[in-house]
Amino acid sequence: MNKTNNRIKLMNEENVTKALFKLGIPMVVSMLVIALYNVVDTYFVSSLGTSQVAAVSVAFPISLIFSGIGLTFGAGGGSYISRLLGSKEYNKANQVASTALFSSLIIGVILVLVILVFLSPVLKFMGATETILPYARSYAVIFVISMLFSTVNVTTGNIVISQGASNITLTAMIIGSIVNMILDPICIFLLNMGIQGAAIATLISQFITSGIYICFFYSDKNYIEVKLSNFSPNKKTYIQIIKIGISMLLLQVLSSLSMSFISKSASTYGDEAVAAIGIVLRIVTLGTNVVFGFMKGFQPMAGFNYGAKNYERLKESTISSMKLTTAFCIIWTVITFVFAKPVVSLFSTDQHVIQIAERALKANTLMFFTFGFQFTYSTLYLSLGKALSGGILSICRQGIFFIPVILILPLKFGLNGIIYSQALADLLTTIVTVFFAMKIKLELSEPAK
Repeated sequence: MNKTNNRIKLMNEENVTKALFKLGIPMVVSMLVIALYNVVDTYFVSSLGTSQVAAVSVAFPISLIFSGIGLTFGAGGGSYISRLLGSKEYNKANQVASTALFSSLIIGVILVLVILVFLSPVLKFMGATETILPYARSYAVIFVISMLFSTVNVTTGNIVISQGASNITLTAMIIGSIVNMILDPICIFLLNMGIQGAAIATLISQFITSGIYICFFYSDKNYIEVKLSNFSPNKKTYIQIIKIGISMLLLQVLSSLSMSFISKSASTYGDEAVAAIGIVLRIVTLGTNVVFGFMKGFQPMAGFNYGAKNYERLKESTISSMKLTTAFCIIWTVITFVFAKPVVSLFSTDQHVIQIAERALKANTLMFFTFGFQFTYSTLYLSLGKALSGGILSICRQGIFFIPVILILPLKFGLNGIIYSQALADLLTTIVTVFFAMKIKLELSEPAK
């Protein structure tokens, strides 16, 4: 295992801030590229019309369900793998990685078939109106198939990150996203495929990303052996994976439901409102993905040092992560407020859409300065294998608080209720996170005594 030395040293001995940047920045860049792709994708589709933008927005939550499957086995398996590597159980790490990957593939295939069979009811549930539905179906048929590759890619990316090789995930994501952005205008306009062209571009890019990961697993840079002979679907492995991963699945499913409820509530105010909210969600993702990417670098650091019983380094990593992500969130909030109108104007010439989107973008970032704090502690709990607490923190923002808020607030405040739902959910989540932050601080102080 000599080739593991550099990565093990990085997580175990390197200056904490430097180690977090080395692990996190590649993931931040890759997550930014993915978010930027979604923004560019929306930009090109917006040239087709308001209903087409709304159709893509309605179909988008489907991808979160597939991401949830990928994260269940990827984040759950990755957390377990990091702890196994920290305790030098390398053969077990190989079995966990293989079991996670092949399990996500099998479940992904089943999910694709189920959604395609019930596609129209699914899209209507997610907020498709009669004018949006034909475009949404045209886009979603191909888009759903592409999500099978996405599921595998999410799982694989997390497995790769768990061994400290975040640069590989960076490469795979960037190349896939760049291909997607290049193919979007070619397929949509040059080949005259319309909204289907955007879905085809996504399918091709996801396929290419999968190919890059396959090449890595067969290279000498990889030290976790992912192969069919290591596939070991036993109860103990699944319990360890799912007890962490289930919270990520719930987070993604609840996020999908949240977006569906937003679109459904917005549809009361016309296709313009659906399109505006969809545009805002894409822009907001740019900010959240930076924090999410950095946390993917923090996760192996936390899991490894917890497994190695290096609690002082674990606490130092947590504090540094919280400070760095909070600083970014404050900067992002300021930029969003100052440039809200010119940014949303890039995606529509409809003044009604722009007016709604500008207000919604500002409202969505009112409490964004707390997001780094929230996500640091949810990631910490999950990295330590504390499934229940980590799960609660993970699903607060988009589930426990957001869903009741989005269902109740619009009844009293109409469109304003939709626009300010996220800010209220963030406030409530922050309050809960303070309690859990104090709790884990006490727990980590005990072993150090």
